Amino acid sequence: MVSCVGHRNTLYRLSPLFASSKANHKASLARCVDVFCSLDLKMVEFSISNVRYTYVHDQKYPSEVVDIHHIVSRRSNAKYYFVCGTTLAVLACALYLYVLTEKSISLVYYSFLFDIFLVKSLLGKLVNKESVVIMPAFGVQLETHYSSGKVIRYFIPIDKILKPVLIERVTPMTCYWTLSLIMREESEMLLVFKNLRPPVKMLVHVWKALCAATDSKEESCAHAE
Repeated sequence: MVSCVGHRNTLYRLSPLFASSKANHKASLARCVDVFCSLDLKMVEFSISNVRYTYVHDQKYPSEVVDIHHIVSRRSNAKYYFVCGTTLAVLACALYLYVLTEKSISLVYYSFLFDIFLVKSLLGKLVNKESVVIMPAFGVQLETHYSSGKVIRYFIPIDKILKPVLIERVTPMTCYWTLSLIMREESEMLLVFKNLRPPVKMLVHVWKALCAATDSKEESCAHAE
């Protein structure tokens, strides 16, 4: 296993390769994460699962350098089967009407467009995984992975984070926990997991890692709302 100092020096050497000015410094750091995460090192995982979610602590590297946490959705495949079955049924009906009843070919064309719209609207926005990549020397990168393959990344410099907080939210219908970041010079907190709602037993591991990275005391990070 490569030492912590070696990992830190690797990140510092990678950063200038992708940044030629201060304007694209954030993009370069995000790129450094992608390159660094592709290195072939020994990987040890810690995970917790329930019916809806799986938490994975990706321990490829020493936590002092890169600390990666994943929340993976464990939704059933029923919705996928329903969408696929519906699109095939619509297309089959259009072909039947075109071949046997001599309807216009435009009917098949419009049914095909409807199938594309149905797949994109129902499956394209489904979130498979949300990840938190913590680099104490640089910052925190939040990642959202969609079922369509699209990945959205948002990088936060470490000096912008005041502290992470666990918040219990109560509504007339339900009660759940969220993990947020209190940002310096900003009035609103930043939600870490915007699409998934994992239980507090999974959130607490990410919260402790964020507290350690931002030098926040754990006893002062828990809040209720």
